Amino acid sequence: MYAEILYEIDGSVAVITMNRPETLNALTDLTQAEIRHALDQSERNAGVIGTVLTGAGRGFCSGVDMNALGKMSEAGRRLGSTHEHLAANPGNPDKDPNFTASPTYFLALRKPLIAAINGACAGLGFSYATFADLRFVDRNARLTTSFAQRGLIAEHGTSWMLPRLIGPANALDLFWTSKKFNGEEAFRIGYANRLCKPGQCVSDAVEYLREIALRCAPASIMMMKKQVFRHLNRELGPAMQESIEWMDESLKHSDFKEGVQSFVERRDPKFSRIEVAD
Repeated sequence: MYAEILYEIDGSVAVITMNRPETLNALTDLTQAEIRHALDQSERNAGVIGTVLTGAGRGFCSGVDMNALGKMSEAGRRLGSTHEHLAANPGNPDKDPNFTASPTYFLALRKPLIAAINGACAGLGFSYATFADLRFVDRNARLTTSFAQRGLIAEHGTSWMLPRLIGPANALDLFWTSKKFNGEEAFRIGYANRLCKPGQCVSDAVEYLREIALRCAPASIMMMKKQVFRHLNRELGPAMQESIEWMDESLKHSDFKEGVQSFVERRDPKFSRIEVAD
């Protein structure tokens, strides 16, 4: 179905693998369109609890393909090709304008997205990882922002997201120096949520999502993600009020009754799945 990615369903977990290993999975317009389309497939598959994004071979993603960068350098502007057969709008049921661009649309997906960073991660690839919900990083992975070394600014929304993950000073350090840092450093500064043994970040991420699928309500996971990222843009008072309204709604949901009943009966819960209409 896809030319530059692999899309597989592993039980309750979808795995997207950027599949241009000869370029360390550098992103073309087609790769990006295929990722967006595949994420839409995950959103519409009620059996999928979440998605893992990773790269084939030695790299997670080395950034934008150098051929595309060369053309943009000559033109002095951003270029892009549309792929109408892959048109998709995953997530963002509220049509929040904050979550329409790439990769900021990751934040509005209804289901978790974990970046399994197995190797080189730079530029737009770093931005993709930054906007994932969690980052499982191989101990030997090498990461860099790389923007300053190309004469660019902090692109793709990373100037907004990265300081929220690791603090302004650490973010500026990574932006200014474009230094390469490994998985252990990523974990130390709070960028990596899990530090993984070599070759295990994908399997660790898949297992994490499987555990969620066994014990947690998909609707609860969806709403918690919505609360976290939507409320980053709000003051405490309005955020609290909205959470109270959503809490009242959750008390009426069948998942709440099932959650209580399964606890009393000491069994695994059977929560409802998320259904997405066309």
